[in-house]
Amino acid sequence: MIYVDNAATSFPKPGEVGRAMLDYLENKSANPGRSAHRLSIEAGRAIYRTRENLARLLDLKDPLRIVFCLNATEALNLVIRGFLEPGMHVITSSMEHNSVMRPLRNLEKKGVEITVIRDKEDELFINDLEKSIKKNTALILLNHASNVNGRIFPIKSAGKIAEKNGILFMIDAAQSAGCIPIDMYEDNINILAFTGHKSLYGPQGTGGLAIRDDVDFTRIKTLKTGGTGSKSEKEEQPTFLPDMFESGTPNGVGLSGLNAGIEFITARKINEIHDFEISLAHELKSYLKKSAGITIYEPLSEDSTATVSFNIDRLPSSKVAMILDEKYEIMTRAGLHCAPSAHKSIGSFPSGTVRISFGIFNTYEHVEKLIDAIIEISRDF
Repeated sequence: MIYVDNAATSFPKPGEVGRAMLDYLENKSANPGRSAHRLSIEAGRAIYRTRENLARLLDLKDPLRIVFCLNATEALNLVIRGFLEPGMHVITSSMEHNSVMRPLRNLEKKGVEITVIRDKEDELFINDLEKSIKKNTALILLNHASNVNGRIFPIKSAGKIAEKNGILFMIDAAQSAGCIPIDMYEDNINILAFTGHKSLYGPQGTGGLAIRDDVDFTRIKTLKTGGTGSKSEKEEQPTFLPDMFESGTPNGVGLSGLNAGIEFITARKINEIHDFEISLAHELKSYLKKSAGITIYEPLSEDSTATVSFNIDRLPSSKVAMILDEKYEIMTRAGLHCAPSAHKSIGSFPSGTVRISFGIFNTYEHVEKLIDAIIEISRDF
């Protein structure tokens, strides 16, 4: 089996991840922050270590400004729904995932104004972004990297514009955290949403927000309230991080696995991981570009993630993916990838594309087998 669907979720996971989760279940699976006994304290330490390693990975100064959620979607909703109000204006891009577009479209019906900037080359995109700013612009929210074609956005330049105009700048790092170096201060990011189960190599059901220390987080309303283990004498929600946004028992076993995933990629250095994965993608692209009857949807940026979207003429993307799976045991993803706006932007709507997304456990031999399979499919069908 060859698995190249890492943009959906990374597979396989490092062995360390499963071992860390089992260790948590067997040795420290108490309720963190709720009791004073040794197991509860050890469970709390395990979760705090995850905060520390994430903060270090993102160059965030305070680990307590890591807020854990179920996934990036919940983290994005927390800010989008908790911050935006009728009369406010938000700027985003045409390459966004539905985790951004759906909550925004929902709020649009309630009076939030939205500007969607069509994807262009970096300089033109930044020019359009700056021209789109209004007096009521409250948020700029951009995908760091597209899940459709790997396009990396110029977030540093966008962040500078947001800072100059006093606008909150948030990025969706679901496709970038763990495979692209990120510095929240150097890159001018105010808030970052991440997921644990992709390039951080953790389990599903983990993710959250990183909130820079100069952001007034109290402007964001909570989506849920309840027990936090802190300020238990009060019936009002705590107003400090991370407790303000973390009600209920946390996913201790999942976050322990996430910590192991972060330590795994940190030991291998993100720059080196990125270079290796990109080399695999370039190897595949070099074949696709030379092949008649194949359309490749390249991003409008020099750099990208190791995600390749293509179509074989006359064949629906779903059929190509099915043949790759059933005949060649190659796991890809076909269709619109929960990002119809992105496919409209690159010209592959409504049929979508076949998406191949490499990870750290893929090899050059996998690329060769992919190429052989694509040659046979394009020839035989």
